[in-house]
Amino acid sequence: MKRTIFEVILALALVGAGAFGWTNWKQNQTASKQVTELKTASEEADKASKEKTDAIKAAEEEMSALRAEMAPLEKAARELTAVKGALANGATLADLETAYKSQKKLSAERHVGLGALRMLTKGAEDAGSVDAFRKALDLSELGDRKNIVCAAQLGLLAAGEQVTVLAECLPQSLKPEGATQGKSGKDAPTEKSSEKAGQAKDNGDDHSKPGDKTGEKKTAHWSYDGEMGPERWGKEFPTCAKGKSQAPLDIRGPFVKTRSVVTTDYKEGPLKMVNNGHTIQVNVPAGSKLRIDGVAYELLQFHFHRPSEEKLDGKPMAMVIHFVHKNAEGKLAVLGVLLKEGNENPGIKTLWANMPLEEGPEIAPDAVTFNPGNLLPREFDFFSYEGSLTTPPCTEGVRFFILKTTVNVAKEQVTAFPFKRNARPVQALNGREIFTN
Repeated sequence: MKRTIFEVILALALVGAGAFGWTNWKQNQTASKQVTELKTASEEADKASKEKTDAIKAAEEEMSALRAEMAPLEKAARELTAVKGALANGATLADLETAYKSQKKLSAERHVGLGALRMLTKGAEDAGSVDAFRKALDLSELGDRKNIVCAAQLGLLAAGEQVTVLAECLPQSLKPEGATQGKSGKDAPTEKSSEKAGQAKDNGDDHSKPGDKTGEKKTAHWSYDGEMGPERWGKEFPTCAKGKSQAPLDIRGPFVKTRSVVTTDYKEGPLKMVNNGHTIQVNVPAGSKLRIDGVAYELLQFHFHRPSEEKLDGKPMAMVIHFVHKNAEGKLAVLGVLLKEGNENPGIKTLWANMPLEEGPEIAPDAVTFNPGNLLPREFDFFSYEGSLTTPPCTEGVRFFILKTTVNVAKEQVTAFPFKRNARPVQALNGREIFTN
């Protein structure tokens, strides 16, 4: 009996010991799992802490960079405040406007200066400022006036007007996306302002810098073929389709005799060339002049079209050179020299040896000079007519003088020109007279 009781007690002890061991093992397993979870949580916390530390460091670096950028802006703001305060009484503006009233016509520079002074004196809401900036744009036809175009466009933007601002006009602190924004509720740009924006971007008659860069705010694109070829320019630039004095023309009689006298005085200077995606253009330093009945027109640049844009009795020449001039009143005059296939042209040989074959910024070959007069014939008999820029926005009011005497160009020189065709078709005469001396 005692033995049986002992065995039962022993069995119960063994069962208790097993239960205790199993419970202890289970607790160890749970504790181990908790330790693993705590370790993982700790690692994640360390990682999150490092990320926050890195983010804080990056934010501090960005703030430091912003402070550096803000320093000149704060200085400019203080200067602007000082200038506005000095002009607040309006006496300077009144004096300037009184002085300008005696002049029949103001230049683009004076219009943009007047607009800036009115804005500083009377604020961005002043209608006279907007009017002055728009007049400055109207008179700034060519690439040499890009600084005036930029000033006028930024002035209009500051006044809250809807205007397309050239990407190269924007300060570094402004993003291109903001360039076309004005006050909410403003109308879209007018036909005139849209044309001016296009003109400034594409430089009228190929009058200066290359076109847009990828990623920049773009104005309407145009080309000599495809979806935006000459027959479709009018969709984006209304004057190209609706204008009544468009260029080029098919020059044919009857002609009207004129007593106008045209002479040139071109100077040698450093060679500066640009392939702007539409033509090869040579930018000319100041000093070379065209005189029409004694009135001086400054030569700004000359460029090439293949074949010639003008035709004689329905026939084009191999190429034409357009010499683009502007007088003190902002009026444009184009002297056209027709090139026919023949002997090699020494002047063009010099240009072709240095011309950029791909679109890009202006180049200035070292120690290379050029005189535009080397491309002119000796005789200066001409045909003359009132026309327009021959590229968008096709602005009218341009006087054309097409020389009757042609100049030779070798076939190889024609084929070496990097544009196979960059000529606008001839336009309707619309009752205009063609003059000859």
